[in-house]
Amino acid sequence: MLTAGESLSIQLLGPIRAWRNGKEVVLGPPKQRAVLALLASRAGDVVGIEHIIDAVWGSDVPQTAANGVHTYVAGLRRVLEPDRGRRGTSSVLASAAGGYCLRVSPEATDLARFAQRHAQARRAGTDGDTEGALALYREALALWHGEAFAGIPGPFAAVERTRLQDLRMTATEEWASDMLKAGRHGEVVADLSAAVAEEPLREKLRWLLMLALYRCDRQAHALAVYTETRRLLNRELGIEPGAELSNLHQDILAGRAVTACRDQSPASAADSPDGAAPHMPRPAQLPPLARGFVGRTAELDELERLLAEDEVRSGAGTAVAVVDGPAGMGKTAVALRLAHRLADRFPDGQLFVDLGGTGAQGEPLTASEALAQLLRSLGVDHARIPADLAGRVSLYRSLLHGQRMLVVLDDALGTGQVRPLIPRGASSVIVTSRQRLTGLAIRDGAHQVRVGPLSQSDSAELLTYLGGNRLRVERTVITRLARVCEGLPLALRSAVEGLIEARDVPPAAVVERYAEERGLLDRLAAQGDEDADLRTVFEASYQALPAEAARMFRSLGPHSTGLISVQQAATLAGTSQTTARCLLDLLVNGHLMERVSRHYYRFHGLIGVYAAQRAEREPKADRELILMGLLGRGRDFVPRRTTALEEHRNPHATVN
Repeated sequence: MLTAGESLSIQLLGPIRAWRNGKEVVLGPPKQRAVLALLASRAGDVVGIEHIIDAVWGSDVPQTAANGVHTYVAGLRRVLEPDRGRRGTSSVLASAAGGYCLRVSPEATDLARFAQRHAQARRAGTDGDTEGALALYREALALWHGEAFAGIPGPFAAVERTRLQDLRMTATEEWASDMLKAGRHGEVVADLSAAVAEEPLREKLRWLLMLALYRCDRQAHALAVYTETRRLLNRELGIEPGAELSNLHQDILAGRAVTACRDQSPASAADSPDGAAPHMPRPAQLPPLARGFVGRTAELDELERLLAEDEVRSGAGTAVAVVDGPAGMGKTAVALRLAHRLADRFPDGQLFVDLGGTGAQGEPLTASEALAQLLRSLGVDHARIPADLAGRVSLYRSLLHGQRMLVVLDDALGTGQVRPLIPRGASSVIVTSRQRLTGLAIRDGAHQVRVGPLSQSDSAELLTYLGGNRLRVERTVITRLARVCEGLPLALRSAVEGLIEARDVPPAAVVERYAEERGLLDRLAAQGDEDADLRTVFEASYQALPAEAARMFRSLGPHSTGLISVQQAATLAGTSQTTARCLLDLLVNGHLMERVSRHYYRFHGLIGVYAAQRAEREPKADRELILMGLLGRGRDFVPRRTTALEEHRNPHATVN
């Protein structure tokens, strides 16, 4: 910390500047100022070097980035602590726990002072002290000296600029509303006109400007603002003005008196005590939880931790978590369990959209179709939904900005379908997918958590719970059935239903039927419900593959019970090893295979059963060609392990 008598002041709400003991210091090149801006916005917290690199360089990270951070920190130390010895310990910009910490009081930055004055102004307004609120709003807004983080490169600064500009406009709207409430109409016209010029699509600013002009007996000017607004919204978004603006327009035409109380102005998260927009519904769309959820403690704890960490990082952007894994593995159940656990943290509601990425219920939703559904859930009339994707994205993000909404996007096909549905600000998004959505992690900072098979003990617990009295004392049956289903929750649930339906057959006899690989998927079928039918969900993942990857999948089918090397896959598919590796990686990204090591891959047992059955549908000539290729390779093709299913059928099988 600074010693007694020393002071440091940092400006973030405008060009980045700093003053030491009242004298401005030269902060150096843009990236050095970017490092200071990040650390100043986290004053008192340790910021990791990796986070600094991401904030300053984004995805375009040079090999010298880490050295660059150290160089910039050294440069900042020289100007912020000119009296410190070359090897002396820094008391202002300290090294700690793999990162750096700016040890100044939060009030050292204008951003912290703005947030403090803004909160005080809101409390004063809520308590009925209008004049006190107005004075605090003036103090808060006077701290701005242009665009926040002006001239600072990097994704962190870009996100902060957008976030803080919205916060500034919100404070301006609240100040203007209180000014109108106090009868000081003429004093706000110039400021509101300037704010509208900066943010022409903010309808609330225009509502307040129209009302101020109307109160100043400038009816024609107020109506001209409405005409301009309608023309702009039609041109930019393809929509009509909202109900609040339209109603004010009619009131002005009719010469009616209009009040300026906050709860009668257009919807804004800042206007109601609980942060919800008065005219926007609070959706509660989470589906109910499935009966008998077991396990997944580690995955749920990790997901909750990752989302919580993003929430506390100001400027980290919308928290996004992707739950991926093979078909039937219970991804949606995990996502919904997490969403219900977190629901209380999102007072503005929860949105849920089934994106239909697997196509089991028809064609997947496009991003534009999903946005239309979301906008309707947020109370947007059909006539106001823009026709184009860009307009829908803009309106959706505008509605959710400043809201704490939890958005669950189930069964995503790819990043292009998901990215337009990610709002900005304090909301969080949970995505489920059978694909590995690496692009969301790279570009959008999404956290990826894979859901794998249940453990043997969790599988047994699920079977015991669902099977009730019929299975409670059948420990041997439970153990064998858990091994046959290989930890796949959908298979376990289907198997239990089969046992319950076969009431006249001893459970051990039913399990013996399941242990026979041929016909296993038929026995685990759910008639009349494609979402619960094991073969159907595997088929949907297979149908989503590119043609060459699908051919590789079929080629590997007859040999799906052990490890498969890249060389063996190339032989089976009749292609080069380079191409084979690319195709195998596509299967891994679609969770139809697992990568065991750099050179070896394998099927999950039940997906392997499906692959074998898929291969049997190949024309006989193609199967003979594959066999001839294997015979040509001789002893090079040797399975490396047996599956749990085979071990169950033949406990004496050897592992090669």
